[in-house]
Amino acid sequence: MKVDKYSKDGKVVGAVELSDAVFGAEVNDTLIYELIKSANANLRQGTHKTKTRTEVSGGGAKPWRQKGTGRARQGSTRAPQWRGGGTIFGPVPRDYRIDMPKKLKQAAYRSLFSLKAKNGEIKVIEDFTAGGKTKEVANLGKALKITKGVLVSDSDDLPIKRAIRNIAWFVFNNVERLSSRDIFFSKQVVITESAVKRLNDKYAKGE
Repeated sequence: MKVDKYSKDGKVVGAVELSDAVFGAEVNDTLIYELIKSANANLRQGTHKTKTRTEVSGGGAKPWRQKGTGRARQGSTRAPQWRGGGTIFGPVPRDYRIDMPKKLKQAAYRSLFSLKAKNGEIKVIEDFTAGGKTKEVANLGKALKITKGVLVSDSDDLPIKRAIRNIAWFVFNNVERLSSRDIFFSKQVVITESAVKRLNDKYAKGE
């Protein structure tokens, strides 16, 4: 399929061919769900921890004698029923990571890009450079009528990355390190012309 190619000023300056295998594939909602679930899980640190009765401090002495007090028998003030005692079945550090098979992940990205193309949320911009000024990239976003978007580039352009990180409604992605969350939750996906070629090659069926 062909889509318009925009300049930094938001003007149409030509057309770019998007691979039907990548941007025109059948949308598989289940694959997209699994991709986003994997991305969400991989963001979790898993450093949560509570102490059991063997790990909290104190409680070495028996609070009172076993019999004769009229109270329930107790062996330690660090037992779970005591204030300041240990936690039963509390969270422990664990790895939440979910790794999708490579072919399934590629198919999921094809579905994701196809969904965005189907909804008219893909915009292609000619390759450009920036001086590192936030205002320059913000003006680009406004010219393309971006409300919540992601810029996909094939290079780690440090001035662009530095400028875009100050804009709440615009994020940067390298084509080799795509964030499925950024793409899925964005209302506009802006892809540079050279990044389109890389995506066409990387996610085409048969690779």
